[in-house]
Amino acid sequence: MTLEIDHLICLRDNFVWLLREPRSGAVAAVDPSEALPVKAKLDQLGWKLTHILNTHHHNDHTGGNLELKKLTGATIVGPKADQERIPGIDVALADNETYKFGEETARVYDIPGHTKGHIAFWFEQAKAVFAGDTLFSLGCGRMFEGTAPMMWASLSKLHRLPGDTRLYCGHEYTQANAKFALTVDPDNAALKKRAAEVDALRAAGKPTLPSTMAVEYATNPFLRAADPGLARQVGLPGADPVAVFAEVRGRKDRF
Repeated sequence: MTLEIDHLICLRDNFVWLLREPRSGAVAAVDPSEALPVKAKLDQLGWKLTHILNTHHHNDHTGGNLELKKLTGATIVGPKADQERIPGIDVALADNETYKFGEETARVYDIPGHTKGHIAFWFEQAKAVFAGDTLFSLGCGRMFEGTAPMMWASLSKLHRLPGDTRLYCGHEYTQANAKFALTVDPDNAALKKRAAEVDALRAAGKPTLPSTMAVEYATNPFLRAADPGLARQVGLPGADPVAVFAEVRGRKDRF
């Protein structure tokens, strides 16, 4: 594996992903909501923080930025489209740009909808994507600053990633997402299997992430808005995928 990946849960259900590129020793925290728990976990691992990677500006993803930067001197990397709202940002990246992290390279994708300046970091060699709050396992983010066409375009961009890409997202929402997904896609055998796996993982106190994009393509209703079967399930046979997505997202908002 070209990246060593660990995690901790901060606040109530926020994942903070910790990455180490072993050839250079570079270490990143993805979306650190709090500083001291992240620093404690890094000390436990024996890793020295060199980078902070922010997917978007929300405080539960950037709250630890300034204190961690003060403690470690870490370089803060985030979305160019929203750089004014990223505390302490040093490097602002736009769609399809690349960023060298040690001996690894991340490709950045603009994936707005949850917020106006949301990005994902895709490490092709490591087969890993950090999607923040745009894409969850079996779900997607609420559209606080975007529209259905914007969010569907963002999800469609992620849909082009290889199926063996591991999905690392911002919250442990999978079990709740599964309950909703089954209401709009009740005959999906792959979804039923994934929901049972998620229940077993949570009962054992284990995280449900990472998922893989292949699993999400088969089970996540928000990625399946172009599927005629899902369109029929929500009463929109033959409808445009944006309309199907908007219907599913609206149902989730009310769920």
